[in-house]
Amino acid sequence: MLKPVAKCMDWVFPNHWNPMENLGALSFYLFWVITATGIYLFVFFETSIDGAWLSVEKISNEQFYIGSIMRGVHRFASTAMAVTVTLHLIKELLLKRYAGARWFSWVSGVPLLWLLFASDLGGYWLVWDEKAQYIAMTSAALFDAIPIVVEPMAFGFLSQEVVSDRFFTLLIFLHVGIPLALLLGMFFHLQRINHSRSIPRRRLAVSVLVALIVISLLMPATSMPRANLDKVLGPIEMDWFYMNPFPFIDMWGPGVVWAVLVSFSTLLLLLPLTARATRSIARVDPDYCNGCGWCYQDCPFDAIYMKPHDFMKNHMQAVVKEDWCVGCGICSGACPTVTPFKRFNEANSGINLVDRVNFDVLSEAREKLRERTTAGKILVIGCDYGTDVRQFEDEQVVAETLECIGQLPPSFMDYLCRREDVEAVLMTGCRSDDCYHRLGVELQQERLVRLREPHLKYADVRDRIGKLWIGKGGEKEIRSHLTGIKKQLEEEGV
Repeated sequence: MLKPVAKCMDWVFPNHWNPMENLGALSFYLFWVITATGIYLFVFFETSIDGAWLSVEKISNEQFYIGSIMRGVHRFASTAMAVTVTLHLIKELLLKRYAGARWFSWVSGVPLLWLLFASDLGGYWLVWDEKAQYIAMTSAALFDAIPIVVEPMAFGFLSQEVVSDRFFTLLIFLHVGIPLALLLGMFFHLQRINHSRSIPRRRLAVSVLVALIVISLLMPATSMPRANLDKVLGPIEMDWFYMNPFPFIDMWGPGVVWAVLVSFSTLLLLLPLTARATRSIARVDPDYCNGCGWCYQDCPFDAIYMKPHDFMKNHMQAVVKEDWCVGCGICSGACPTVTPFKRFNEANSGINLVDRVNFDVLSEAREKLRERTTAGKILVIGCDYGTDVRQFEDEQVVAETLECIGQLPPSFMDYLCRREDVEAVLMTGCRSDDCYHRLGVELQQERLVRLREPHLKYADVRDRIGKLWIGKGGEKEIRSHLTGIKKQLEEEGV
């Protein structure tokens, strides 16, 4: 389902600019944009019943476009954040990134939806136009449906004289306090995420900001007439990104809407319990852990920490937090002891997946390669969440799949190319900025070009490795790439 959307985005956006692969970072970035423009607007905002609407109008019309742009960017960035957060939720849901050790990030993200919703509606209240009046009266009816509310909030909006300047002081406090709670929740949401990004790639960030400014110039944010509680409201311009529950409050009543919203949130919170995540936990063997810390640095989910070694003086030892481990195997791909060039204890290593040991994959690949008598052997390495590469095996091609492409130690490529006469290697898996295990593709690419340890030892092996980060549904592209490799080997007389 996500593949066609990602492909369409690829046609529009250059490499690494695809918003669908940067939804989390974009949401964080939009929050910073909203915060910066909000601070500017607050400087000129008057917190009073008579001055609120007038001050917003002055900001929009009397600051030589600056105020209008700031207000527009603030408004449209809020809308864009609602879109990116919603798409982020849908994407994680479709990819089932809520099961097993990932439950924490999923569950901690659900309350953020409520805080985001409340933050934006609070901004509408501050404008104090007819839309704010509608939101205030409908929100009051919604809260009055809660049994614990003693005095109906709707009484506070019976007439123009009832609302005071203190009411706007409270609104300002809430419009600052709720986003601060949202920010704290966002950092809590990332507690089990290592190497997280709160800013997308620079060009994408600049492009989004420019787009927001252009939209603000073409479609300036405007206010409806000033709120007047003594008048009956006419038609209201709806913001369907944040005000979507309000028409249903009018049609069904607040009780039904509360039931729907609470039921939906509860369903999201309980979703991890419905999934049975089968994962192979990583385990450390103290006898072979040399305390280098590479696994600790590379773990995408902060599931490894270092402690003094059990029996080696002045050495550190890795420890796996099993409840946090998702079983991606990236740690074993980073371990320098996972190398076939050892003379003794070849299959033993400092860290490895319990049920998916790297050396088992190596042994299977070696056995298959030795069965191939055709010249020009090709090795294809894939991951469980990309295209299944085993379908491409033939008399010339051997295919192996791993939990994540980051599980592959570079030394395996050195060894198979030198010892088993592999002429070409094709590495494939998830899309480059959308690895199922977050960092597998990125870390592996850095290892291949010697920017990260452990890295490839031989330059000629690096020249034999092709990379195709295509994700699921890439059969056509992989088959075409393999055809090209075979043709090139044939022309070279291999």
